[in-house]
Amino acid sequence: MRQRNHRTSVYFNDQEQSKFDALVKKSGLSKEAYIRHLVSGVVPAEKPPADYYTMTRELHAIGNNLNQLARHAHAAGSVDADRYDRNVAKLDEAIQIITEAVTSPRRNQ
Repeated sequence: MRQRNHRTSVYFNDQEQSKFDALVKKSGLSKEAYIRHLVSGVVPAEKPPADYYTMTRELHAIGNNLNQLARHAHAAGSVDADRYDRNVAKLDEAIQIITEAVTSPRRNQ
C-alpha cells in the first residue's frame, strides 16, 4: 500500500519554474523529494562536486594505511601509540567534518 496518499499540484511562472528546476538539479534529488525536505523544514544541500568523492577516498586510504602501520607498530612496540591514536582520531574527525559540510541538509531558520 502506498505511504503517500495525497497529491498536490503547484503552478509556477517561468522564473519560479527555472529557479525550482535549478535548485532541484543542484541537490541531485527528485522534485518530489526536494519538496518533502522543504516541508520537513530542511533545505537540501547541493550535491557534492565530483572531486569530493575522490578526496574522501584518498583520506580513507590514508586512514587505512595509518591503521596498518599502527598494527605493525603496536606489535613491534616502536611507536608512541597515544600520539598515533590521537592523529588517527583527528583524521576521522576531519573526514566527518568534510562530509557533513558538503552533504548535510540545513534546517530552515
